[in-house]
Amino acid sequence: MSQQLTWITKSFAELSTRELYQLLQLRQEVFVVEQTCPYLDADGLDDQATHLYALDAEGEMVAYARLFAANESVPYTRIGRVISAGNVRRQGLGRELMRRAIEWCRQQHPQAPIRLGAQVYLRAFYQSFEFREIGDDYLEDGIPHVDMERAP
Repeated sequence: MSQQLTWITKSFAELSTRELYQLLQLRQEVFVVEQTCPYLDADGLDDQATHLYALDAEGEMVAYARLFAANESVPYTRIGRVISAGNVRRQGLGRELMRRAIEWCRQQHPQAPIRLGAQVYLRAFYQSFEFREIGDDYLEDGIPHVDMERAP
C-alpha cells in the first residue's frame, strides 16, 4: 500500500457519528450494492464489537473489520465484516487489515482461537493466515460461506 493510512481501533461508544456513518456506508457499498445482496447489515451487534478501520489521507474509510472478544459464553474471538473499498483493492490492504485484526484478537485473548465466516471465494486468502475450515459450506444471505478457525 503506497498511500499513507491511519489505523484506528474503537469501541462502538467511542465512534463519532461520522465514523459510524462511514463504516455503515462502506459495508453497504460492498456487501449490499456491489455483491447485490440485500440483507440487514445493522444486525444489533455493532455495540458489542470493536471496530478496526483505516482512513486514507483524505479521511475516507478504506478498510474495516468488526472484532468480538471471547467471553464466558463464547470461548473464541471473532473477526467479521472484513472489507476494503473497491478503489484500494489488490494493494495489500486486506492483508494488513487481517494482520491487525489477528493481532487485536491475540492481545485480547491469547489462548482463544479466532473464528470467522468466510465467503467461499476468499477461502485461500484466509487459509494464508492459518485459518482452517471447521464446517461445511453454507449459504448466508444467498452467498456461499464457510466457517473457519485459527488456533491460538
